[in-house]
Amino acid sequence: MIKLYGFSVSNYYNMVKLALLEKGLPFEEVAFYGGTSPEALAISPRGKVPVLQVEQGFINETAVILEYIEESQKGTPLLPSDPFERAQVLAVAKEIELYIELPGRACYGEAFFGAVLPDAIKEKTKAELLLGFAALARHGKFSPYVAGDTLSVADLYFLYSVPLACGVAKKLFGIDLLAEMPEAKALLERLEANPNVQRIAADKEAAMPAFMAMVAAKK
Repeated sequence: MIKLYGFSVSNYYNMVKLALLEKGLPFEEVAFYGGTSPEALAISPRGKVPVLQVEQGFINETAVILEYIEESQKGTPLLPSDPFERAQVLAVAKEIELYIELPGRACYGEAFFGAVLPDAIKEKTKAELLLGFAALARHGKFSPYVAGDTLSVADLYFLYSVPLACGVAKKLFGIDLLAEMPEAKALLERLEANPNVQRIAADKEAAMPAFMAMVAAKK
């Protein structure tokens, strides 16, 4: 059976978890926080989550895991079969990661965990998020899903990256990044009503106290 290593508070972990659930695939969750111990690095070369364990060994990096699942497993397709359409979906997903998720992540410490960051970092995040959401408005179809009329890998990145980035922008800059994107707001509501998404949200909520205690212990 496939094993998914990681923890329920991780947005990247939840992207893969939702893909497995949407495809109806059996899998086992293994609590794994990564790190730099020899044991952790034997599972994940950079000590990051998530990691997928299959019969042949471990697979790391979310984008690679998602493509592996699509290529090797049955179930509901999350990528189009047409090469051009597939490239479009993967491009939107990569744009969300590079221009929304990663800039937002730079300010998670202050927005969510009580840290204080230099103004230069926050200003860079603000500028990059504005550009990133402008790109999403241009490239996303939202008809009704990010890349078309069916749920795709792009929606996994959208669901588990955009709300976090919006939280950063709202708390640190007083900006609603989706103010001029009503279709995107509607899609978030649609995705949040998905039973698998609700299951993942419940698992995250249950895991959050222990995760916050772990973060506090490291300060």
